[in-house]
Amino acid sequence: MILKASQRSGARQLGEHLMRTEENEHVEIHEVSGFISESLPAAMREAEALSKGTKCKQHLFSVSLNPPAGEAVEIAAFEDAICLIEEKTGLTGQPRIVVFHEKEGRRHCHAVWSRIDAGTMTAKPLSFFKMKLNEIAKQLYLDHGWQMPKDSADPIVILFL
Repeated sequence: MILKASQRSGARQLGEHLMRTEENEHVEIHEVSGFISESLPAAMREAEALSKGTKCKQHLFSVSLNPPAGEAVEIAAFEDAICLIEEKTGLTGQPRIVVFHEKEGRRHCHAVWSRIDAGTMTAKPLSFFKMKLNEIAKQLYLDHGWQMPKDSADPIVILFL
């Protein structure tokens, strides 16, 4: 699975992007958990408001999970991948949002975590997250029997800074 990841701010803009139906045939909010709010826009506002009590400038961790071309992936496989990402990055128990998009018959997924620990009012560190995501992506390719990208033109992990 190709993983695109970034630490970021701009909760409102990200929330709007995740809800765009002009770019995607289907948009499904699969999960909003760990927030007081139950809707995606309200949860994004909540994450941003919580971050105001800290010095953290990039209070969100956003990961896009894209299966290889031509592969149809079940929702359970995305959920398993999200749990792996959460575990390896130290974000277990953090508030998160999971949204599925379908474009031209191809399903992909977006997971967004709040990095702010409400108990300590500090941001969860994401040390070496690129390396960790690369390991996860490689393992997903092996576990699912997908053809591994042959060269750097098809990276497994893409970082947006």
